[in-house]
Amino acid sequence: MTDFSLKGKVALVTGASYGIGFALAKAFAEAGAAVVFNDINQELVDKGMAAYREAGIDAHGYVCDVTNEEQVGAFVEQVTKEVGHINILVNNAGIIKRIPMCEMTAAQFRQVIDIDLNGPFIMAKAVIPDMIEQGGGKIINICSMMSELGRETVSAYAAAKGGLKMLTRNIASEYGAYNIQCNGIGPGYIATPQTAPLRERQPDGSRHPFDQFIIAKTPAARWGEAEDLAGPAVFLASPASDFVNGHILYVDGGILAYIGKQPGGE
Repeated sequence: MTDFSLKGKVALVTGASYGIGFALAKAFAEAGAAVVFNDINQELVDKGMAAYREAGIDAHGYVCDVTNEEQVGAFVEQVTKEVGHINILVNNAGIIKRIPMCEMTAAQFRQVIDIDLNGPFIMAKAVIPDMIEQGGGKIINICSMMSELGRETVSAYAAAKGGLKMLTRNIASEYGAYNIQCNGIGPGYIATPQTAPLRERQPDGSRHPFDQFIIAKTPAARWGEAEDLAGPAVFLASPASDFVNGHILYVDGGILAYIGKQPGGE
């Protein structure tokens, strides 16, 4: 039987106080891993800790800014000392700014690149030496369909996620010989509290226009749930994926395979 167990492993998921990161960390815990997460401030870490306790998970939460190389180094050192060697890193922390490109300042563009691309670089760089020392490890980067597609108002996000896709492949290329597998997950449109307003029924009972757009573009004809990412993440974190490296697994209900319905088509 292929081994999907994470028993005895330490999994660090960045920005996992809520949402997709929380769902992935919860799946890792259920597979047997010790869960560590960070967030940008103590308030978010406290909220995350409360959510993990409610789920029956003994998680370890820390405050750390993934764009600050000194903080990250100290954070990784503290986790290694207090919890154990980091076997699994998930670079989940990220932001998006929906601003038309010509209205976006260079500072806003840089902020998205800093968190969504430099952050994963800094985090990976901090854990790889110890993974080499320990004989291997798993790095999972949360990419996006915007690693492959463009869309109005997300120039910085698409640039960052496209870069993250190539960083994923390069880490696999550079450190695969050390038994380090670096892969990406590209979520489709996921139903989260943040996207709830886009899924509310209109006063006449019809779907929100954006909801209609997503359903029409998705062969599965639904939004994804955060839990839909759990199985792929456990696979990429476990020994089951030991010969999978530099791959981006798109969990999108088939959007990237589909040209979409013709206007007026059923």
